[in-house]
Amino acid sequence: MPSFDLQYARALDARDPLAKFRDEFAIDDADAIYMDGNSLGRLPKRAMARVREVVENEWGKRLVRGWGEGWMDAPARLGGKIAQLLGAQSAEVLVADSTSVNFYKLANAALDARPTRNQIVTETVNFPTDSYILQGIARTRGKTITYAAPQNDVAISMDAIVHAIEKNNCALVTLTHTAFKSGAVYDMRALTQAAHDAGALVLWDLSHSVGSIPLYLNDCNADLAVGCTYKYLNGGPGAPAFLYVRRDLQNELLNPIQGWFGQKNQFAMDFDYAPAQSITRFGVGTPPMLSLLAMETGVDLLLEAGMKNLRAKSIQQSEFLIALWEEWLKPFGVTLNSPRDANVRGSHVSLGHPDGLRIDRALIEEMNVIPDFRPPDNIRFGIAPIYTRYEDVHHAMERMRRVMQEQLYEKYPMERPTVT
Repeated sequence: MPSFDLQYARALDARDPLAKFRDEFAIDDADAIYMDGNSLGRLPKRAMARVREVVENEWGKRLVRGWGEGWMDAPARLGGKIAQLLGAQSAEVLVADSTSVNFYKLANAALDARPTRNQIVTETVNFPTDSYILQGIARTRGKTITYAAPQNDVAISMDAIVHAIEKNNCALVTLTHTAFKSGAVYDMRALTQAAHDAGALVLWDLSHSVGSIPLYLNDCNADLAVGCTYKYLNGGPGAPAFLYVRRDLQNELLNPIQGWFGQKNQFAMDFDYAPAQSITRFGVGTPPMLSLLAMETGVDLLLEAGMKNLRAKSIQQSEFLIALWEEWLKPFGVTLNSPRDANVRGSHVSLGHPDGLRIDRALIEEMNVIPDFRPPDNIRFGIAPIYTRYEDVHHAMERMRRVMQEQLYEKYPMERPTVT
């Protein structure tokens, strides 16, 4: 059993081999306990220097020549770096667009590749944007969506998903690999195999997985994946997303949005569209170069730290948080809304309470602890081990205990703010 005093947390920080990476981030307010790295990662100091270099020199001095001096190749080059975090080949990942646009592209491409099949299988705990996009695709294409329900908000029912795949004329299975509310993680290998056995393709949303847990897309024979870069990759608000297409599928699948950056022989300026014979066929429009190049610095830091090292620290920190919850918060009726088994839990821990929204507000506005809230009752604590300290975890739980002891949340209204 861990000790529950602050000195124990500081002793863990003193022995942390990743502690040096915290200095790579802009952390000015030492008293603010930031526990929302699963929603928006901190600012790498290198990103500030990189943006200055791009603005002042690459754009300011080189002007349009910058496209021939590295900008054109940046989406595929940076995709190759992200591929190392995904367990994929460098030529299988492209930085492009937003997660939503990439999800739309790959879902349609998969359905085009299975034209005689009518069913899309997904989950009721999927991230809402993915569900919205699937609903629109199903409506316009005349497809049917089968929603597999979990056992509850914490435990994922693998059997229910496999049953939904097997009983339907399934074209596409699409799942959020790490559930955005609970942090529960799917067995990618088993579900991909089940889909393949049924003749379907699989599209994984990795937004809460990439940079938080090691991934093995090639080893699992995964078909397709998308993900964002502004959470654990620390790419910045609105940073461009990425997509993955397994190498042998790239020339089989077609991008439904036929843009200039997916065109073969782009500067030949041909009138008719001919898709590139590589991952770049899934590009569309001009990449947002400032945010794309800024995002690269966060990826570099994760590669330097190593995903196995980051995962080991993440597990230890989340176990510490859960131990503190059990000792300090469980007596106040706070529930653990994440899996207890670290092997099937990502890098955020959700705690539940009927007054969760008001507790979240009290933590932010009175305790200077910044988690976030997801309905109906989830207070999410996002651990980003590249900069989160054990001391941060201790302070967050200690201050939440004070909120509960003094019922500081009762002064806040039940109405939900615009952003939670």
